[in-house]
Amino acid sequence: MEAFTGLSLGIIILVIILLIVLFYYVPIGLYITAYFSGVKLRIFKDLIGMRLRKVSPVVIVRSLISATKAGLHLDTALLEAHYLAGGNVVKVVNALISASKAKLNLNFEKAAAIDLAGRDVLEAVQMSVIPKVIQTPLVAAVAKDGIQLKAMARITVRANIERLVGGAGEATILARVGEGIVSTIGSSKTHKEVLENPDLISKVVLSKGLDSGTAFEILSIDIADVDVGTNIGAILQTDQAEADLKVARAKAEERRAAAVALEQEMKAEVAKMRARVVEAEAEIPKAIADAFRSGNLGVMDYYNIKNIQADTDMRQSIAKPGKEDSESKNG
Repeated sequence: MEAFTGLSLGIIILVIILLIVLFYYVPIGLYITAYFSGVKLRIFKDLIGMRLRKVSPVVIVRSLISATKAGLHLDTALLEAHYLAGGNVVKVVNALISASKAKLNLNFEKAAAIDLAGRDVLEAVQMSVIPKVIQTPLVAAVAKDGIQLKAMARITVRANIERLVGGAGEATILARVGEGIVSTIGSSKTHKEVLENPDLISKVVLSKGLDSGTAFEILSIDIADVDVGTNIGAILQTDQAEADLKVARAKAEERRAAAVALEQEMKAEVAKMRARVVEAEAEIPKAIADAFRSGNLGVMDYYNIKNIQADTDMRQSIAKPGKEDSESKNG
């Protein structure tokens, strides 16, 4: 009896396991739901085949039901292929439904390509219907009069489904618009022109076709705010004046150093000349002695020389008063 009970329990467990495996590979609930939703599926080839191909039947069947209810007829094999390629089947189907309701020309192949390219295809369809507003960061530029202006713009864009694959994103739009703002402000004669007509920036920037090669179409560019910054021209002129002053000081110091060097050189030359004079004066007594011995100089000639020298010293002392005379005059 106990052996029979144990055998029965084992059979029950085996049956339960078989039922679990059966319902896992044969999702009867999904089949019934799909049948009453108008989606024709085959149990063995479609549902069991999805399990064997490592495809989620829940995702595929629910997507097929949503598409069928929206009036779209999608191929199950294409959905499975997109799922196996790593795509988001649910978003692709929802994007196709939204595009169909909005009368947009979007087929499954294009939607799958957009999804596999890494873009949110559902958001792209929604942006095609409802434009999106993106705001640039604060852009600083300098007008020709040297005054800095800080501007901020709001860009209204609409997704271009034809260029979503391979087209540039929002970052490129923001960069191009920022460059256009800088160029427009920089070409203005004065900052007052920009403050008086801020729409001048948007008109010039919008006329440049900045959405070329991007995944978006620019509908409008509106200047949200323009503020006056610092006087860059005055700062640059001040910096230039300081630099010129430093250069002038350096050149003056260079000339002063050259003058000092020349003065030292002249002093050295004067010292050399004085040394030569002293040497020459030292030779005078020897020459006089030689003249006495050779008979070329007499005693009277010598006294005449001495008298001339005394007269010369007296004239020099008269022309240049001594220390005592100067003190007496100052007193």
